[in-house]
Amino acid sequence: MRTVSYLLIGIVFGITMFKSEAASWFRIYEMFKFESFHMYGIIGSALLLGILVVQFIKRTRMKSFYNEKIVLPPKEMNFYRYIFGGIIFGLGWALAGACPGPMFTLAGAGYVSIFVVIGAAILGTFLYGLLKDKLPH
Repeated sequence: MRTVSYLLIGIVFGITMFKSEAASWFRIYEMFKFESFHMYGIIGSALLLGILVVQFIKRTRMKSFYNEKIVLPPKEMNFYRYIFGGIIFGLGWALAGACPGPMFTLAGAGYVSIFVVIGAAILGTFLYGLLKDKLPH
């Protein structure tokens, strides 16, 4: 049952991404050239909503739909880790024209060339898993 509910949530998310043009390469290109507020508005509203929901979950000790305790472990605050990770993520996003959410949205919309990007993302994740213990964190 969980798999079906996660699949339905993913489908709704994908449709929302596609209809809001958040998966559009042209919108992403406009964002990186600072020509349009569209993507910054989407990202900013998602960030604000995320902060509010996480704070609500923490303060009310809310449980999941399956009546399980939601555990949000504290993150280690390391400035360089987030700066370098963000730069690498942003460069990949700019080169590919899509970040992980829109990649799968574009695949679902029938853009076959995005499978090269998805393959590269999976390979990069695999390589990180192999090298993670050797990298400074």
